[in-house]
Amino acid sequence: MVGLVVVSHSARAGEGIVEVAAEMGGDTRIEAVGGDGQGGIGTVPDDIETALESADDGDGVVVLVDLGSAVMNAEVAIETSDVEAVIADGPVLEGAVNAAVAATDPSATLESVREQAEAARDIDKL
Repeated sequence: MVGLVVVSHSARAGEGIVEVAAEMGGDTRIEAVGGDGQGGIGTVPDDIETALESADDGDGVVVLVDLGSAVMNAEVAIETSDVEAVIADGPVLEGAVNAAVAATDPSATLESVREQAEAARDIDKL
């Protein structure tokens, strides 16, 4: 099953996003990672790499990020990890929910889950 990692500058925000996505994600492995490792705001590549490894069961991991430097640090983590992972270019909360649902499909692939995360850009709220 494709796993998910939510990277946020705030550990609490990441945990909250995972809490919401997990309601729809069944047995999908979803990891939150965020903060600077000392209780502050930021992201740390080593922590992201650890989350990638925890979320992966061999089918790869889709990474959702909140802000620009999270993208940069996620790219570093992916490059240094042995996990096959891709970053989804979509809204982090809506994308995480879409991706969690998509990952429950027995025929889900890394690409199909990423596509569903990115499709969240087109969701109207009103």
